[in-house]
Amino acid sequence: METVEFLILKNLLHNEEYVRKVIPFIKADYFEDRNQKIVFEEIIKFVEDYNKPVTKEILCIEAEKRQDITDDSFKEITNLIGNLNEDHTEFDWLVNTTEKWCRDRAIYLALMESIHIADGNDEKKNRDSIPTILSDALGVSFDTNVGHDYLVDYEARYESYHRKEDKIPFDLEYFDKITKGGLPNKTLNIALAGTGVGKSLFMCHVASSALLQGKNVLYITLEMAEEKIAERIDANLLNVNIQDITDLPKQMFESKVTNLSQKTQGTLIIKEYPTASAHSGHFRALLNELALKKSFKPDIIFIDYLNICASSRYRAGSNVNSYSYIKAIAEELRGLAVETNLPIVSATQTTRSGYGSSDVDLTDTSESFGLPATADLMFALISTEELEGLNQIMVKQLKNRYNDPTVFKRFVVGIDRAKMRLYDCEQSAQEDIVDSGQEEEYNFKEKPKKSFKDFKFDQS
Repeated sequence: METVEFLILKNLLHNEEYVRKVIPFIKADYFEDRNQKIVFEEIIKFVEDYNKPVTKEILCIEAEKRQDITDDSFKEITNLIGNLNEDHTEFDWLVNTTEKWCRDRAIYLALMESIHIADGNDEKKNRDSIPTILSDALGVSFDTNVGHDYLVDYEARYESYHRKEDKIPFDLEYFDKITKGGLPNKTLNIALAGTGVGKSLFMCHVASSALLQGKNVLYITLEMAEEKIAERIDANLLNVNIQDITDLPKQMFESKVTNLSQKTQGTLIIKEYPTASAHSGHFRALLNELALKKSFKPDIIFIDYLNICASSRYRAGSNVNSYSYIKAIAEELRGLAVETNLPIVSATQTTRSGYGSSDVDLTDTSESFGLPATADLMFALISTEELEGLNQIMVKQLKNRYNDPTVFKRFVVGIDRAKMRLYDCEQSAQEDIVDSGQEEEYNFKEKPKKSFKDFKFDQS
């Protein structure tokens, strides 16, 4: 019976369509048999040099030129080449079988490499790299997309313009406007704010809103305990001041949670990691574990927050500057968003100069200017004494791949810190705020205080 490897080599020799399809994905190391590996290397070399399939005669000539084989090996190789006759195996089956073989071999080699690293036998890689190595192997697949032909594919392009994109909507008017209806999949979205301004509050509110929409939500916290995040979400969803939650009778608390559960089909999972201990590899493993143990697949992921994540590329405490380290974390999280086809929401700290400023800019991004370059949406949450007195917080767009960032560059939203909520302000509150990029100072003192009135579910 012919092996998969033998079938692959035969078709690489005689089937040009197959060559174009699979050659970018097959690696020489996948072949266990050394002679088969050598034949594959010569096939690859010829295809890359001449952009056409090789012949048996050329293979034999090129093999004879090699200095790394003995006379006996050359005889075995020529015999192998002589048996590589034209094959008529069903094409789709062959491609699928080749893809599975590539994935199986990649996983096997990744496992062997991981064991080698775990045993301390690799001077260049440490154990932190193992999750990425295994993940890359599990992700091996034949990408059939060769690109968009601009002039030919205009119909598909036109349909895409009018196709309703799957997004996670906001329950806040101006956030919905600047994102054109919510957060798309495969994106990294970052809130920039100083300590205590409202990074976690923002994420808890948006997570709560997504849950009310029936979405599955995964909230990863590296700063606060799971119970503290849950407490904030309780305040938001149960319509209770956060300081009063502990005073609720158990029966009333249970009644509110039960009432909430009947009004949403979504699930919220909160997972805590120690600060600076977890990276994208850990999050990827968590997603796999949740899928296996709970049949849970999130619609959106929150990571609280980016700066205190670890990097899968760099060991903690390694000799790498903060720019490269934070940029690596951002790139890994965005890669996770693309891989999982989900939006990821996270946050970052402002610099000291940005803390308390009424006009935060990209230069106020703590530790790394490379972070905004990676994000799809980035905005600052700004709090001043005047704004706090009005129960408001200002939002300033810093980067926006969904819309023109100069439209509604600044706007205000109401904030109820006791109930961990954000809410829409009356339009009059936006009159001097909503702008197209003007940089003058604003007068907040004349605006009346606002209160939250539009909570979707009455939990009383």
